[in-house]
Amino acid sequence: MATASEPVLAMPDEKTDVESQSKQPNIEIAEHEPQASASPNPDNLGLSDNTNVPKLSYPRLLWFFFYNFGLFAWGGPVAQIALIKDKLVVQDQWITLARFQRVFAVYQILPGPEAAELCMFFGCLSAGRVGGIVAGVAFALPGFVLMLLASHLYSLAGFENKYFNASFRALQPIVAAMILRATHKIADHSVRKHNSSKIDPFLVIAAICTAINMALRINIFISLALYGIFYTLLTHRLYIPAALLFIAQYVTYALYVVFKGIPSPVSLALGIAKTPSLINLFILGLVAGSLSFGGAYTAIPFVQVEAVLMGAWLPQRVFLDAIAVGNILPAPLVVFATFVGFQGAYLADGGAGALRNAFAGAVVITLGIFFPCFVFTIAGHELLEKLVRNKFLASFFDGLCGSVIGVIAVIAMQILKASVEGSLDRAREKPSGEAIAATAQVGPAAVLYMLALVVLYKFTNEYTALLLVVVGAVAGQFLFVD
Repeated sequence: MATASEPVLAMPDEKTDVESQSKQPNIEIAEHEPQASASPNPDNLGLSDNTNVPKLSYPRLLWFFFYNFGLFAWGGPVAQIALIKDKLVVQDQWITLARFQRVFAVYQILPGPEAAELCMFFGCLSAGRVGGIVAGVAFALPGFVLMLLASHLYSLAGFENKYFNASFRALQPIVAAMILRATHKIADHSVRKHNSSKIDPFLVIAAICTAINMALRINIFISLALYGIFYTLLTHRLYIPAALLFIAQYVTYALYVVFKGIPSPVSLALGIAKTPSLINLFILGLVAGSLSFGGAYTAIPFVQVEAVLMGAWLPQRVFLDAIAVGNILPAPLVVFATFVGFQGAYLADGGAGALRNAFAGAVVITLGIFFPCFVFTIAGHELLEKLVRNKFLASFFDGLCGSVIGVIAVIAMQILKASVEGSLDRAREKPSGEAIAATAQVGPAAVLYMLALVVLYKFTNEYTALLLVVVGAVAGQFLFVD
């Protein structure tokens, strides 16, 4: 029988932080916490230990996850995962703590929000694959509905109403501070060695060089794949091939520049959503969801590049507002995509059907961004665990996650610049009085950014981000209303 005094396997992959921020909550095992009664096979680590999982009907399962987790998913993924652990592992003892650690370690590596994936996992244990889908939907449903409502209200008041816009003008630098803080948290786990927790210089190199590659306008996917392979070669002590691969990327880039010139800014995108049609929005969500290693903060840069930079169908300020709204709702942060789909479809269609298309766009992009995590979870945890425990794949994911840090860091700085400057580019095209007013907003926005960053580093309470958003919305009325 497992006891609280027995050693519990530590999470083997502490690489990412969650959307609050990061993907790595502080899940510690206290000595007084109870264990489930069955004795797990040491080789299997308790994977078949389901003796305390209640068999719930689909309606009861839907209500259970909706009421216990969906309605109370405040505070970001760290708080969400802690809530799931406390209720299902510590209190109700559905599975052992050792098994929970193992399950969570697997979902760390896979794309998608872990809180939703954990709900699906427990739903599968209780009522099979259909139960997993039911549990995942129940967890995400409240946040999705609230985001739909927020998107609609924003479309009604957010574009022209000066009071509404003033609050969001203040929220933009605060959100930029949240992203920079999250980048630091994610990096703190993503560039460390698993066996010693020391910083791995090669993962730091992967992050820095990926950031350089973005400045050189090398496509994000090229860098992610390259540094995944690069770190895999280093892990297997194939130093010469790794060095040749590293050099080859810049030799190839130099040849490209000589014969075709410097890549354009849109070369960072895949070009899968040049217009916000329903099929394009679904594909955008699908690819973003498949890339969400490290949580929603990894999906943010990809969606931004496709929608704001290449497609140019979503203004930068609206994109920043989407992230701000996502931070205050009881939902996985990936629901920011719901806002993006709604506003993109709404702005693209100025006719009578704009609202109908907006709701459809919100739904399809949300389905796309959640689809990968549903597939990975429902497909079978045991198979996934075997795959991610493969040494070759594990080292590839390590290199990929190190590279992701460079991507997020660059996007964090780009969002910082855009949020502090505000609409300076647009103001320059208007009368001098409006340009002066827009320029005058830069100072207060910069101060808000610095204050938010200090608060985020000083206070680590799960509701800090929510309080910052509320205070920022109020402060905007005093700072940015003419």
